[in-house]
Parts: sequence; structure tokens; C-alpha cells
Amino acid sequence: MSWFRKAAEQGHAHAQYNLGVTYAEGKGIAQDYVAAVKWWRLAAEQGDSHAQFNLGLTYTEGRGVSQDYVQAHMWFNLAAAEGIEMGRKKRDIIAKNMTPADISKAQRLAREWLEEHGV
Repeated sequence: MSWFRKAAEQGHAHAQYNLGVTYAEGKGIAQDYVAAVKWWRLAAEQGDSHAQFNLGLTYTEGRGVSQDYVQAHMWFNLAAAEGIEMGRKKRDIIAKNMTPADISKAQRLAREWLEEHGV
């Protein structure tokens, strides 16, 4: 845990992802979804597709964040664009519970994210 934290604090995306998983699972530390989301977001902002997928899950389930299908769709879409097949599947599942306007908004947010991050 201490090595993950040190690497994560230095900006290592894979360590940030793993630290998020550790918090989400509560292995060796108290389970804390808010902390998990924090570390996954940092990794996702660097283009870590697994962290992007996990953010999609947290927004779908409302763990550590408010439930938000637009955000979930956006993160699943980004993960899918990086080859995470389950991201595509989850995106398509939640789209069934969204309005066309919400889907358009999620797609726009994903495009804007890609343009901003150049990932």
C-alpha cells in the first residue's frame, strides 16, 4: 500500500489505478469509495482505460459519487475507445435507461475530453 501511494502521489497512473482498487475493495485499509474515485480520476485523466471503466461503474452505481448515467456513459465510452470491450457493453446497457438528449450530452463530453487531453 505504501509503495502504491508513493508512486501514485508522484503521478504514476497505474499506481493511481491500483490505489483506487485497494480503496474500493477495502483490502488492508478501510473501504472508501470516495478515495477510490479520487485515485481513479487521476489515472483516468492520464488516459488509463481501466480507471476510466471503473469511473463508469462508480457513476452507474453511485458509489463515491452521485449516480449519473451521463458521466457513466462518457467514461465507458472513453474506455471502449481504448479497447476495453466491457466498456462498450456497459455503455450500451446504460444507454437503454437514458434519453437521446442525455446520450448526446455524454458523447459530446467524451469528444471534448479527448480533444482536451489529446489521449
